[in-house]
Amino acid sequence: MSIHPDLLHLLMGIGAILVVASIAGYILQHRFSPDGSNSAIENLNERIRAWWVMAVLLAIAFIGGRTGVILLFGFCSFAALREFLTLTNARRADHWSLVAAFFIVLPYQYYLVWSDWYGMYSIFVPVYVFLLLPIVSALRGETDGYLVRIAEVQWALMICIFCASFVPALLNLDIPGFEGRNVMLIAFLIVVVQLSDVLQYVWGKLIGKRKIAPRLSPSKTVEGFVGGVLSATLIGASLWWMTPFTFLQAGLLAFIIAILGFFGGLVMSAIKRDRGVKDWGHVIAGHGGFIDRLDSVVFSAPIFFHLVRYFWSVDLPA
Repeated sequence: MSIHPDLLHLLMGIGAILVVASIAGYILQHRFSPDGSNSAIENLNERIRAWWVMAVLLAIAFIGGRTGVILLFGFCSFAALREFLTLTNARRADHWSLVAAFFIVLPYQYYLVWSDWYGMYSIFVPVYVFLLLPIVSALRGETDGYLVRIAEVQWALMICIFCASFVPALLNLDIPGFEGRNVMLIAFLIVVVQLSDVLQYVWGKLIGKRKIAPRLSPSKTVEGFVGGVLSATLIGASLWWMTPFTFLQAGLLAFIIAILGFFGGLVMSAIKRDRGVKDWGHVIAGHGGFIDRLDSVVFSAPIFFHLVRYFWSVDLPA
């Protein structure tokens, strides 16, 4: 199977960064935490090992093409939905609604993306599912907490399925002169959003003083936010060569998705605080759950998709 040179260069660059990070983590552990007593260094190395796993999975999906990417994000949606719904007030009366969410709504949404039916996958969840699933729960006759239960399930579907599905939907865009390279749009989105998260954390640790939302996310600071977003914007602009954008266009889009990613993380932190948990799960060592890694991506993906569709893509079939 042939790999586009731009994708190969990107994967090699990510691999090189992870190698450097792994060496730095090893040196830090050897010098300052040989017995594993330094929690910050141990957490850093856990995060690096987790990033290796995630990078390998993304690389396999990218190389696998359209089907590989859709299967990967379909699995991520399933895992994220499971994490979200474990923290809701769902009752026995909602059993069939939850079954439908996992085994009908989720696979059908990704089938719509795979079949490139934009007119349906862009409205399936927020219109048809939002109207039909409450009917299923209402038929069970359980009214206690009904509005809260339905709202929680609908919000879970919106975040974990609908928004997440717009990442592989980028493969459907028909951009003149960019044929066969749409996977680079996904790579651009993920790299910018994830580096923005990392750089906000780094800048916050280095010079952060003023908290943005101490009750929601105590680690987020004004200095970290500004430094991380501006750094991610510059990195995004420097990646213009792998996109259909110019240098300035890539920088503007990187700025937009970095901002959206930040507020996505803030919103999901508010939900965690409301539920009384620190992380959505413990599947990914050092990172928490799937939603903890997807929160920034899912808020930026639909906006990024539509901006690219409206300004760079030719009209898609309905």
